[in-house]
Amino acid sequence: MSKFIRGIMLLLAALLAACDGGGGGGQVSTGGIQLPDYMRQGYETYHETGGVARPSNAIDVFIAYSLESQQYMPRIIEQFNRLSAEGKNPVTGQAWAEGERPIFVAGQQPTTGSSGSVAQGVINAIVAPNNENVYHPTIFQPSVSHWLAQVNFNTGRQIFDLSQAKATAVTPVVIAMWQSRLDAIRQQIGKQDISWNDLLGVLESDNGWCDYNVTSCRRAVFYGHTDPRISSTGLSTTIGEFYACARQNGFSERRLTLEAVNSPDVQECVKRIEGLVRHYSSRTEDFLEYISRGPDYLDFLALEETDLLCLNRGAQQGDQTCTKPQEPLVAIYPEEGTFWHEHPFGILNADWVTPEQQEAARVFTEFVLTPAMQTIIMSEGFRPANTDVELTFPFVAENGVDVTQPRTVLDVPAPEVIAAIQQSWSLVKKQADVVLLIDVSGSMLDEGKLDQAKQAALAFIEQMEGRNRVGLAVFNDQVQNLVAMDTLETNRANIRSRIENLRADGGTALYSGLVEVLNQIARQDDADRIRAVVILSDGADTASEGVTLNDAIQSIAATRDAVNPVIVVPVAYGSNADVNALNGIARASATRVQSGDPQNILRVLQLLSSYF
Repeated sequence: MSKFIRGIMLLLAALLAACDGGGGGGQVSTGGIQLPDYMRQGYETYHETGGVARPSNAIDVFIAYSLESQQYMPRIIEQFNRLSAEGKNPVTGQAWAEGERPIFVAGQQPTTGSSGSVAQGVINAIVAPNNENVYHPTIFQPSVSHWLAQVNFNTGRQIFDLSQAKATAVTPVVIAMWQSRLDAIRQQIGKQDISWNDLLGVLESDNGWCDYNVTSCRRAVFYGHTDPRISSTGLSTTIGEFYACARQNGFSERRLTLEAVNSPDVQECVKRIEGLVRHYSSRTEDFLEYISRGPDYLDFLALEETDLLCLNRGAQQGDQTCTKPQEPLVAIYPEEGTFWHEHPFGILNADWVTPEQQEAARVFTEFVLTPAMQTIIMSEGFRPANTDVELTFPFVAENGVDVTQPRTVLDVPAPEVIAAIQQSWSLVKKQADVVLLIDVSGSMLDEGKLDQAKQAALAFIEQMEGRNRVGLAVFNDQVQNLVAMDTLETNRANIRSRIENLRADGGTALYSGLVEVLNQIARQDDADRIRAVVILSDGADTASEGVTLNDAIQSIAATRDAVNPVIVVPVAYGSNADVNALNGIARASATRVQSGDPQNILRVLQLLSSYF
């Protein structure tokens, strides 16, 4: 991790600690809970207590829960803590028995990333406690139990008893596809159930969607999924792709094997599926911000069924509103099979967890599985883990789901097989060609905009994988290609040096710069690579002679029918940024302008680097 990102993370951590009343002993004002000294201040906050005052003699249970659990977990924690503080066992509703102590639950979502980042944080807490990413929960609730097994595997210890990790909220991983696209495929292939091979059929068709009689058709097929190294959905989706490709290549074992994962034929097949990808992301939530743009943005997307329900209902997902799309999305449960994400409660067997806390964690688990709490969970789009609770709304066909599916559920591979899939990711994922286009006009001297852009660009190239190809161009009155596109392994030092030495003066030929770079990258029409331009600018064009904003937009549109259309992501700097121009560029590419403000740098870096 670069010094810049480390500094930003420490700054954010300090701000979080200040907001939470942290200091001295890590006290959290919302519940008056004193965090143990071994927890990392400002990073492990466990601030979600429902605002209930903590009984002085309470047993503390700390839960790190998955991002999507924010939809219901705060309410459940609040109800549990309130009943417990009133002197009642929240499960039975009766008074605590003589000698029993009240239980107080404090929770938090991952500080950065997803379930995978918490899993790594638990691993680090055991084998590398001085690492920046550490977590010391009593309960870890990832989206799927894959992560619990990986913690055991990577620590060489039985941190979690997998046989005792209880499912609490169930949702299958699905492929969300627009109704019109799904109808077109079904009409063409003459069957209802869709396989990965059927989806590849669109990609490999001579004319793409035009061969499927889709209105306003195009050659390109747009697919998206998250990073399997940190995202539960991305991991399950990638395992599912390996399963499908193993079956196509004659591997018939019920459970995916190392031999299959390491097979060149299987890996080549997975690469073909990944060839559908328009871009990646670190979190499903990032895709949800864009998906309402419709088929022009993505044709299909891997996500949890609960995300699809949120979108089709225009519902709320924690702090985020799902924008209801004009055309409904339909869940495809791949014919080859998929996984259930069961949001298990993994109670830790670690040095920092006492037997008393483990027993208290089991009481909280029982409370989450009560019909009343399961009904709350179901109202948020998760299937109840307690089978005594009847599956009702929102699980209706009008919301794009099929309660009889999935009919085929894949076996979870052994931990070493999952680790091999994650390790092979750099081999099978779709690589990228990216041009960094940086504004070095005189206006970038104002408000320290150029320094901010340089810091962001340096951190961006530090995070990117070496097999991606990256080039560097700048513009003021003129456009200059400073570093020709090559693998980042080859180019990193040169790009870093060039960025560090950038100086600002002159006018702003934004449109000319973008058109020239687009023409350059369009000439490299490599079908198996993501193609992108990342612009860092204040957007106020003053020097593009004979080139207009419309010309730049038309240049973006000209790549639309290519197998890999060029993605343009503008990052706006300064209080006087020409957001209208940058928005026009972003809309043409079905992306969104990102704010380059110093307070938003870490978020922008995570989003941009996760694209590729």
